[in-house]
Amino acid sequence: MRNIAWEFRPKTLEDFVGQQHLLGKNAPLRIILQKSIQNNHVLPNLIFFGPPGSGKTSLANIIATNLQGIFLNFNATNFKLDILKKELEKYQHTLTKPLVFVDEIHRLNIAQQEFLLPILEQGIIRFIGASTENPFFTLSPALRSRSFLFEFRYPERNDLEILYNRVITKYPPKHDFMEIKNWLLDNHTGDTRAFLNILDVALDIDSIMQVKKESLEKMLQNSQGAKSQDTHYDYISALIKSIRGSDENAAIYYLACLIQAGENPEFIARRLVILASEDIGNANPNALNLATSTMLSVAKIGYPEARIILSQCVIYLASSPKSNCAYLAINNALDDTKKRMDDVPSHIKTHAKDYKYPHDFGGFVQQIYHIGKQYVHFKGIGFEKTLQEWLEKIKRK
Repeated sequence: MRNIAWEFRPKTLEDFVGQQHLLGKNAPLRIILQKSIQNNHVLPNLIFFGPPGSGKTSLANIIATNLQGIFLNFNATNFKLDILKKELEKYQHTLTKPLVFVDEIHRLNIAQQEFLLPILEQGIIRFIGASTENPFFTLSPALRSRSFLFEFRYPERNDLEILYNRVITKYPPKHDFMEIKNWLLDNHTGDTRAFLNILDVALDIDSIMQVKKESLEKMLQNSQGAKSQDTHYDYISALIKSIRGSDENAAIYYLACLIQAGENPEFIARRLVILASEDIGNANPNALNLATSTMLSVAKIGYPEARIILSQCVIYLASSPKSNCAYLAINNALDDTKKRMDDVPSHIKTHAKDYKYPHDFGGFVQQIYHIGKQYVHFKGIGFEKTLQEWLEKIKRK
């Protein structure tokens, strides 16, 4: 039985379509791979992240084929450390360095990530991870620091047209296919695998009768629901902006859209944690506590019950007073420190003898900590008003 998505999966770098920012001529990832494959250079640890169907796993397989070594392929959804340990023991006293690939790497727990750290540090294996989630939110800093991170993007229309032409050249349709071609290219979700699958179905129908785009539209809607290129970005953006705008009903609607589309509850929860600090902050400090608890809870529980936890959090955040004071303060300070970092005043350096210990003066004493501009501008909203009043009382005293 024909499977176009599998058959036309790229086997070489030359076959690979898209990701020109990474694999085009003189692009960074291409240079790294060419040196590793052609000149037998050591392959650095790599982490690919980006939307599904953008070629992350395909590229990992291409690298494995070209390196012609031991390839250990894992998926983090059922990853077990014992299995990896047993595999690595086989090569413990050899010069062989297996290439270990872990798909959905964002699903590794902390213990599993920490196990990888010394292995990567010592170069015992060559390593590639792939994720549909941003590793800056899902992976430990230690694991990220030992790897080169490359972001994959949705393929362009021209990329998919190249794939379309390859397929049609081998499997030419019996009927006029121009309308179907234009519909496929205009309505693709950015998922190459899904694009080839629907093309496969269209060619099957074409072998019997003329294909109607209306039939494909219905099939695509039923099979994918709201899961499209817009789901991951536009719906989460609408959710965040609705919460920021204190529209609890709109926020719950967009949360429902994300759940209906099968969005990972952990991804939604992480965005809520960021919002709790960025848009609410000290106007309601408990918002961050609840969002963090939500993130931990949905990771353990999952759907369908996770929908209730997410709903509770979304309503709470939308109903909370809003302040971006903390967000603006750190950004302004970072802008200044990029230009210059001042010396620390001598009296507050380590072991300074002329430092005045505030507790010896009833909790506060006037002394210079930094000669610079004001970064924190309270807005007098919610609990921030209380914090501002506390500071004023402390300094007056």
